[in-house]
Amino acid sequence: MGEVRQPNIETREDARDPDVPEPAGQAKAYVFAVAVVAVGVLGALGARAADGIVVLGAVPFAFVLFVLVLLGVALFHGHTLQVALGGALVITLYTAALAPGFEWPAEQTHPGLWGHLLHEGEHTLLNLGGLLLGFALLAKYFEHSGVPDNLSRLLPRRPLLGAFTLLALVWVISSFLDNIAAAMIGGVMARSAFRDRVTVAYVAALVAASNAGGAWSVLGDTTTTMMWLDGVSPLAVLRAIVASAVALLICGLLGALQQTRVQAIAPKIGQTRAIDRVQLMIVVLILAGAIGANFLFTGPWAGFFAGGPWYGVWAAILLGALLRRPAWGELPGAAKGALFLLSLVWCASLMPVRALPPASWQTAFGLGFVSSVFDNIPLTKLALEQSGYDWGIVAFSVGFGGSMIWFGSSAGVAISKDFPEARHTLRYLKEGWPVIVAYVVGFFVMLLTLQWSPQAKRDEAAPGVPAAQARQ
Repeated sequence: MGEVRQPNIETREDARDPDVPEPAGQAKAYVFAVAVVAVGVLGALGARAADGIVVLGAVPFAFVLFVLVLLGVALFHGHTLQVALGGALVITLYTAALAPGFEWPAEQTHPGLWGHLLHEGEHTLLNLGGLLLGFALLAKYFEHSGVPDNLSRLLPRRPLLGAFTLLALVWVISSFLDNIAAAMIGGVMARSAFRDRVTVAYVAALVAASNAGGAWSVLGDTTTTMMWLDGVSPLAVLRAIVASAVALLICGLLGALQQTRVQAIAPKIGQTRAIDRVQLMIVVLILAGAIGANFLFTGPWAGFFAGGPWYGVWAAILLGALLRRPAWGELPGAAKGALFLLSLVWCASLMPVRALPPASWQTAFGLGFVSSVFDNIPLTKLALEQSGYDWGIVAFSVGFGGSMIWFGSSAGVAISKDFPEARHTLRYLKEGWPVIVAYVVGFFVMLLTLQWSPQAKRDEAAPGVPAAQARQ
């Protein structure tokens, strides 16, 4: 009898490694780059200046350049790094030469472009880059520990339930660990459980589960940690668990259903690899380093060592290297993904965003869609400065909203290293549509059940003034 063949998602033309250049795509990328430069020159010459910022109509010209960069990333998935680096260079040169009115953060000691680079490098870029590289090594330690090979025996045998349970585990892990690590651990488990036949829809569900889990915990995401350090109560952030749980159910069940149509969980045949306890111990050590550093190196008490949890991650990696050699060969590929994301974050930091619209649930709802293409860290910073928000709703919006596009969150960029087919933006949107539905439904379920309830930060509370009347 002939063998029944299932769809092979790995051999499809659109599942090629995006880092491998294609001649036709490369030519189109060059044409697009020339067009961007032409638009930049013509726009800068023809635009009028307002308050020192070059604008086109009513739109700051920097936004036009940034939109073109994002469009290039979406269209040329084989050249995402080149587009991001080129865009970062063009926007940096434009800002230095034609945007003298850009308002740099008031807390900077050194004004100007160089001062902004030092500020962003210390508080965002260095920490994010260190985490992306460190968690790439963590994922390999976890893979070599043998735990993923034994996973299919522990998950429920029913295909749909088993696939959903894996996503639920990622959701839980992300609540006390950084969502980047949770996504990468989930990717390793998925590859083992589904015999390397993981659909783009399931990759999107993994990203969504990790971001949803981090959205309701002050330890699970950079943005929620920022809220905590700025005086927002962890209980206010915890309110986001309502929307996060609903989002997990929707995109988790639909993503699991799409995955099981192609490949269900397949138990290992024959002898299963024994668990390497040393490798597993190193995994636990790195996770503990990340959690511990969140307390030690992210607050004002950190002083000179302020920077973020990447300190703890790399200290644990170097310590673990004494017992097992890390997979250093993973770093070049991880560095490409990190450089891509850092380029987009840098571009976003140069945008002349001075304020958000008035605090309301409509503004918070819109932040979710903006976060899918715009870095959520500066958005969160602006919301904290403006105040008057329901921080649980904002935490869900900026945290989960980035899941709607693969480059909208650090978790999505990190996991795309192992699943390069997810970098096809149109394919990600087409197969990952449950994430958008999950965001909308989760947001309004939380809004209807808990209502819009602005909470004051601890330094805003005044005697006799309810939290709901915090300054707008």
